[in-house]
Amino acid sequence: MKKARPRKLVSLCIGVLGQHLEDIINDISEFTAFFPPHIKLAIMSIARRRRLLNDDVLVSLVDSSWKILDISGSEVTDVGLATVARTCSNLWAVDISRCEKITPAAVSEIICHCPSLEILRCGGCSRSEFTARGCVNLLKPKLNTLEEDSWEELEAVDFGSGAQSLRWLVWPKIDDNSKEILALECPRVIVNPKPSLLDLGGSKTPGEALASVPLDHSVVEDIDPKTWAVSAAPRRAAAAPPHPSAPPEIPIAERFRLAYVERDARLAPKRARRERQHRRRAERDYLMNDIDAKSIALASKYLKQSEMKN
Repeated sequence: MKKARPRKLVSLCIGVLGQHLEDIINDISEFTAFFPPHIKLAIMSIARRRRLLNDDVLVSLVDSSWKILDISGSEVTDVGLATVARTCSNLWAVDISRCEKITPAAVSEIICHCPSLEILRCGGCSRSEFTARGCVNLLKPKLNTLEEDSWEELEAVDFGSGAQSLRWLVWPKIDDNSKEILALECPRVIVNPKPSLLDLGGSKTPGEALASVPLDHSVVEDIDPKTWAVSAAPRRAAAAPPHPSAPPEIPIAERFRLAYVERDARLAPKRARRERQHRRRAERDYLMNDIDAKSIALASKYLKQSEMKN
């Protein structure tokens, strides 16, 4: 059996942070501003798994160097996704599956501002399926309006728009009509790719394009899964109102003070005994190491013996 590799220290720290994410989520922007991009991405992935990811959290953590974005099953809306699209122009893979609040308008922002997008994941719930069907026309390449007099004057951007770099579309429950449109209009896009050594284009299908693997799996691979499996602490039942004849309840601060006084009184004899032991040990060391003290001690011992003889 292969021995598990010990987790990195930074992964352990992120795990501790993730276990208490509910307590700090409202102030997360105050202490993550100086975090490295990969740490921010890991915190976002944990927040998504703990169902804490929304627009505020996403915008607080977003970093322009991110290349993947997994907001699947989150509360992120068009506003948050559009903000990320304008910030992270190098996004390579995006997962918006099971997002109830994402519409084709936000997907259009991703396509417009992220020219390197190669992997898109969608569907998974009724609302996301509706959004995916509405995005089919956005994915198709189309010519822009041309106003130049000759083809020599055309720029590269004039030849088309749409998701030109898209290679893999993960949409498990794609309908036949959408699948047919994509096959005719976007033949280079592989829908629901399967694990293989090489695809039709001669390149290997990346793990991020496989539906069986979470898009952000590599981000949290070294973090303990218990980080996002921690259940919230049970809430205490509301205390019943005190009886009028009951003695007043002692404040919590006074309880701590009384407990400290009681502990101090209980340990006082032990502390005094330890101090006496230290004092005797110090005197013995002094007599053993100091020549003058040793001479005085020997002289005193000799005088006592002389007095006893007389």
